[in-house]
Amino acid sequence: MKQAKRFLPLSLITVFALILRLWNLNKPSGYIFDEIYYAKNAASLISNGVELNNAGEAEFVVHPPLGKWLIGIGVKIFGNNEFGWRISAALIGTACVVLIFLITQRIFNSFYLSHIAALLLALDGLNLVMSRIALLDIFLLFFILLIFYFYLANNFWLVGLFLGAAVSVKWSGAYLIPIFLILSINLLQHRLFKESLMRMIQLTLLPLAIYLVSWSGWFSSNLGWGRNWAQSQGDSLIPDVVRSFWNYHAEILNFHSGLTESHSYAANPWSWLILGRPTSFFYESPKNCGASNCSQEILAIGTPLLWWAGAIAIALLIGFWINKRDAISNFIIVGLAATYLPWFLIQGRTIFFFYSVVIAPFLILALIYSFNKFLSAGYTRKWINLFVIIVFANFIYFLPVLMGIEITYVEWFRRMWLPSWI
Repeated sequence: MKQAKRFLPLSLITVFALILRLWNLNKPSGYIFDEIYYAKNAASLISNGVELNNAGEAEFVVHPPLGKWLIGIGVKIFGNNEFGWRISAALIGTACVVLIFLITQRIFNSFYLSHIAALLLALDGLNLVMSRIALLDIFLLFFILLIFYFYLANNFWLVGLFLGAAVSVKWSGAYLIPIFLILSINLLQHRLFKESLMRMIQLTLLPLAIYLVSWSGWFSSNLGWGRNWAQSQGDSLIPDVVRSFWNYHAEILNFHSGLTESHSYAANPWSWLILGRPTSFFYESPKNCGASNCSQEILAIGTPLLWWAGAIAIALLIGFWINKRDAISNFIIVGLAATYLPWFLIQGRTIFFFYSVVIAPFLILALIYSFNKFLSAGYTRKWINLFVIIVFANFIYFLPVLMGIEITYVEWFRRMWLPSWI
């Protein structure tokens, strides 16, 4: 009974997060932003095993299939409609709230701080928005959290499995592989050659195997894009399917490396932590809100006071880490490095703020690190509780532009705190 009471706050936080992610999930109607690609691809994968367009022709896609398969599960169960293609993201986004609780508990061994971390993620506007739309990034976040959880549990088979799952959602998940290989160098330093070999298998060959399995629909069908490309290229000792698969990936790489065209919502990673340019997924001017001018928007933006406080906490964390490194600060720094720093290497590419949804848990962990220092210095919890209340109020204030709730244009404009948010 006492143990159940300990987890009661987490249960309430999870239910709260789930309700927000499910409420009016089928609104707005129609495809929002890149749902026009991913939701349609998901429905095709469920029906055909590969991505085909409305004419039944092979469609060139630039992201691996796993995230779309997960979206497709909802389509299979609930139908090819707004609720069907968004429900998987809603459930996975809610699961992320539980995962950050488990990670925080392993790091800090504090139910209080773990509940604070879970609540803050539930109150993050960006996480909420990405949990209510059929895009891939919330699934990437889910697998990244599983990777770090099982890293803490020292279970590298599952680390490798979920590394493969992350890469099978978006290639950006591959940035984590060299990070974890570097973390394993200490085995070589201690001459544990057998363990080092095993770790290499777990962190390279296993993710590769998972990645290949995620393409099983393409391998088992002749309908996928470029599936028969090699047949027109002449004979080779290399099997046609392998050459076609390699060519497909070369074309995907060409697409990503050549994606440099300007976009009105492109956002340089330097501006992400301060919410310089959030992404508008949906905007309309309805006529029935009781005012002459109305607004309805879904803006992918982090809860401002949470993110700005988190940016300060990251600066403090780096200061503590430079002065005296400890296992906890190392862990959080690794998380930030793996999910944030790689984007600075490709600043010429067109990138968007909503990619930073994978950074948010480590931003929150930086805050929790500061809170832990605060409590260790003898201060009471009331200041932390006050901060959470302020974040909650800020979250509620921005809720209309996170969930596409109709408000007057004046009320909408009041929430555009920075000119770059418009």
